[in-house]
Amino acid sequence: MATADDVCLRLAVCVIGVYSMFLLWAISQERLSVPFKSLDGKTSDKFKSPIFLSTCQSALSSTSALAYLFLRRKPGQTWLELLGLSPSAVDSNTKSNGTANGTEANGRIKSNGHAPVSSKHSFKTSLLPKYIQCSFFITFAAPFGFAALSHVSYPAMVLAKSCKLVPVMVMNVLLYRRAFARHKYVVVALVTVGITMFMGLGGEGGKKHGAKGRGNPTLRHNIIGLSYLLINLILDGATNSTQDEIFARYKVSGQQMMLWINLLCTLLTSLISVLPLPYIPVLHPSNGGETELKSALDFIHTHPSIIYPLVQFALTGALGQLFIFETLQHFGSLTLVTITLTRKLFTMLLSVVVYNHKLTPGQWAGTSVVFAGISVEAWVKRRDIHAKQVIQRRKGQSSSLYRFPESARRRQRFRV
Repeated sequence: MATADDVCLRLAVCVIGVYSMFLLWAISQERLSVPFKSLDGKTSDKFKSPIFLSTCQSALSSTSALAYLFLRRKPGQTWLELLGLSPSAVDSNTKSNGTANGTEANGRIKSNGHAPVSSKHSFKTSLLPKYIQCSFFITFAAPFGFAALSHVSYPAMVLAKSCKLVPVMVMNVLLYRRAFARHKYVVVALVTVGITMFMGLGGEGGKKHGAKGRGNPTLRHNIIGLSYLLINLILDGATNSTQDEIFARYKVSGQQMMLWINLLCTLLTSLISVLPLPYIPVLHPSNGGETELKSALDFIHTHPSIIYPLVQFALTGALGQLFIFETLQHFGSLTLVTITLTRKLFTMLLSVVVYNHKLTPGQWAGTSVVFAGISVEAWVKRRDIHAKQVIQRRKGQSSSLYRFPESARRRQRFRV
């Protein structure tokens, strides 16, 4: 049995891992959205291959998940069980939950009237399509998040990504017809008001983008950026709701899901990268007729300064997912919600310091409203879990009290 010191040490490692990996990931993500100087130093160009970025991260994520599963392999466990391809593949990680895109988990939820699936053919017939569905959502969500950074500041994007509860709720209702507690609608209202305040009370949009169009350039950029973020969040919500359904119906661990979804994402993005697609806004902004892989490799060759943030982006995103699943496995979703909530706040502060963003008092107020709404969600979850723990302890005590008089009576009858 692990001692209290061991538990504290494990928790400290998880917290440090999530913070360090995703703070570094955020810095590299924002750096990749701004121009890089060419090799001769005469020009500066933006990297326009978001699918290539996704390929790099998903490839490293699937590799790290496989390495994690191999290192945690139990004696006598077959490869089919290790990879989640066997109906008997159940281990202590089954309680894990999360996203495959370096994003946070929503916790285990009950399936909507569906019995758990354990057929030996379930992987091919029902589980694999779910993984493919998640991979499509993730693949096409990432470019919209990357494109949004050309129109809104990174703190605005972090704040919007903190509101994933909204699209997750909507997609769960639309796709799987699930109902939610009343307080969640209060959280959604606070988040919506906070985002509106942040975007409406900002003052740097026009200067940041240097737009020279008709009308209000700040308003135009905000509308475009928020539209991209909305699409990104809707696809993220569809991903999370599908992952919730997988965990509710199938006996898989978080690391197994991380492996398969990222592997399928790598195959999908690699296929897209080698196709000579025409110019497609957001999804394929490279030159029409040129493959994204060639465009990305040419850019790296002429702009070598991109290599470091690119490697940092892929590596920290992959390792960060492992720390998230480790936290879920040993401490549950409540602890993870607390860690990720504060991490996003520090991500905003770090972005403001590192890249010298200027936030108005109204934007800080909007940020406070958003995090207040998310804090309500965390507080309610903590209260519910604490209440369940108290009920379980009382049941244990009552059952022991019930057994004690019975044993006493038996000893009394024996004496007589």
